[in-house]
Amino acid sequence: MEDTRHIRRTFLVGLALAMGGSILFSAKAIVVKLAYRYGVDAATLIALRMVIAAPFFAVALVWSSRGKPPLLWTDHLKLTFVGLTGYYAASYLDFLGLQYITAGLERLILYLNPTLVVLISAVFLGRRLSRIDLFALMLAYGGIVLVFWHDATMEGTEASLGAALVFASAVSYAVYLVVSGELIGRLGAIRLTSYAMLAAMGGVVVQFAWLNPLTALAQPIPVYGLSVVNALLCTVIPVFATMLAVERIGASNTSMAAMIGPVSTIVLAWIFLGESVSLWQLAGTSLVLSGIYVLTRKAGL
Repeated sequence: MEDTRHIRRTFLVGLALAMGGSILFSAKAIVVKLAYRYGVDAATLIALRMVIAAPFFAVALVWSSRGKPPLLWTDHLKLTFVGLTGYYAASYLDFLGLQYITAGLERLILYLNPTLVVLISAVFLGRRLSRIDLFALMLAYGGIVLVFWHDATMEGTEASLGAALVFASAVSYAVYLVVSGELIGRLGAIRLTSYAMLAAMGGVVVQFAWLNPLTALAQPIPVYGLSVVNALLCTVIPVFATMLAVERIGASNTSMAAMIGPVSTIVLAWIFLGESVSLWQLAGTSLVLSGIYVLTRKAGL
């Protein structure tokens, strides 16, 4: 009886961590949109986020490296690549795109990551697409078309630019997932993620120094507050919450629980940004989530 209670408690805690992490990570779009109201540019905003988050990932890297073999020079190269691709490029493109599209559409496009991983694996790794894969892709991308159509009607050509930037962000992150796949088993998720985040911070700092004078860091107080929220509540905590969730309930259940992300973004955008919620958006969201569900269940994720 005690074992059953322990198993149930462990599962519920893991489920709460997975859902909480997904909601917090999805809230990043809301925080970024709020910060843009103060005139801050994307390069400065992402620099503030990464600098605040960096110490936490540095501590995690040191902790996760204890008693482990030292990294090879090839590991350093691969980890730097996945960091610059999966966190630096993906984050910057995402922040740029959020200047032009709604937070709800941004989250739905980013949620195409599993389908992009499947497509990249098919094109570059020779993996064949099954009928279930194709059905899942049709559902997911059909949903994006519905929501994009709504945004394009409201926003005009800017919606196309924003959607393209965010889609490029999703592709960058999908490349990171494919490349880092073989590294995770050998290095561990925490060690890989922490190193990659620090590598991304290096890219962010170089970009900021290239594009902006140091005086650009002088921002209104609310921008600093939102950057702290973005770094801690929408980056550091969700990353580790998701890892702890996978440890307790497995990747499959964690991925299913994470489907609350796009829905929570639409609700949060309605509350904090005043974005409208239409039947088209709800229908598109349902299609995207259905496609991801079919894909993840078939793949056993």
